Amino acid sequence: MGNWARLTAVAAVLGTGLAVVSGAAGWGTAHRVLAALALPPLAALAATAWVTARRLLPLALSALVLFGLAALLTGRTAHLTFASLALAATVALAVGAFRGRVAQGPLRDYVTLTKPRIMSLLLLTGGAAVFVGAGGVPAWDGFALTMVGLALACGGASALNHYLDRDIDKLMGSRTASRPVASGRVPPERALEFGLALSAFSFVLLDSLVNLPTALLALAGNLFYVLVYTRWLKRSTPQNIVIGGAAGAVPPLVGFASANGHLGWAAFAMFAVVFVWTPPHFWALALMIKEHYARAGVPMLPVARGDEETARQIVRYTVLLVAVTLAPVAFGTFGIAYGIAAAVLGAIFAWYAVELRRSMERVAAVRLFHYSLLYLALLFVAMALDAVV
Repeated sequence: MGNWARLTAVAAVLGTGLAVVSGAAGWGTAHRVLAALALPPLAALAATAWVTARRLLPLALSALVLFGLAALLTGRTAHLTFASLALAATVALAVGAFRGRVAQGPLRDYVTLTKPRIMSLLLLTGGAAVFVGAGGVPAWDGFALTMVGLALACGGASALNHYLDRDIDKLMGSRTASRPVASGRVPPERALEFGLALSAFSFVLLDSLVNLPTALLALAGNLFYVLVYTRWLKRSTPQNIVIGGAAGAVPPLVGFASANGHLGWAAFAMFAVVFVWTPPHFWALALMIKEHYARAGVPMLPVARGDEETARQIVRYTVLLVAVTLAPVAFGTFGIAYGIAAAVLGAIFAWYAVELRRSMERVAAVRLFHYSLLYLALLFVAMALDAVV
């Protein structure tokens, strides 16, 4: 195991140890919270061992099963006995993780694994949702903690995406072939450990310092992006990004729940906006690099149905997007200032989409793709400002 798995192992030992101590001391609710926080690093270690360190898999599974049994057995003696055994197995697992030297890769490549450019837009939508959920300017400490936890979740999911897509990244041209895992600068098992560690720490931070619904939503978005979109939909259907776009729409739910403790109509409206925005945004990119997807055998819409059909679908989804962005104004979820911004920004989006459909030129796809990024950013800024004023 590499350094990221070792860090996760240390967190698992600390979490399990605190759970045992708090249980023996009879801390009640605090004990249950501490026990819940120990579970994510244990699960991450088990997943890591399954893929990269089979020699440690028996210990990892033993620690996880013993910890689960301790949670199920309510009798004090049995509960503490199995919890102590889980701690012993976790300590042994950590010792095993620290044995041997490992190849890690340059530190800057680990930053690349988190896809900072994509993350910045996800954090903007999540951050704007914090303002909407708070109904104004949120408390700075809660806002900061939410952003850090969301960044860890997004970074973890992106690192796992690098790990799973390393085979097709090598086929899709120099841009993706030079990525850290595809190029071999970062060993695949280190990227896996890194992604699992960030995902586990995200859940621990959000659950302990924000609230449980926020942590669960971030985890759900992470798992949907990695397992449903990257692992399944992306390689199996031209509708991959239509369904998979739900993963990118989760950050607004995370932000809203962090400020509100639950979800509301505004949260679902923000989710719907990102969900419907994703296909025309991504299909514009797919038109730009269609040959790359074809080379890797990825059935993106331009590869499977052609440029003309893709352009038609972009126009249709753009019309739907404008309607979805204006609907919250009609129902009183957002105010008139946001409505004006949504109408103006949507009109420009529609103009670019129609121009692409008319000309079918690559430059029109490039223009639409870049504007779509600015569009979503400005739209969510308008939502945040609407909540403040």
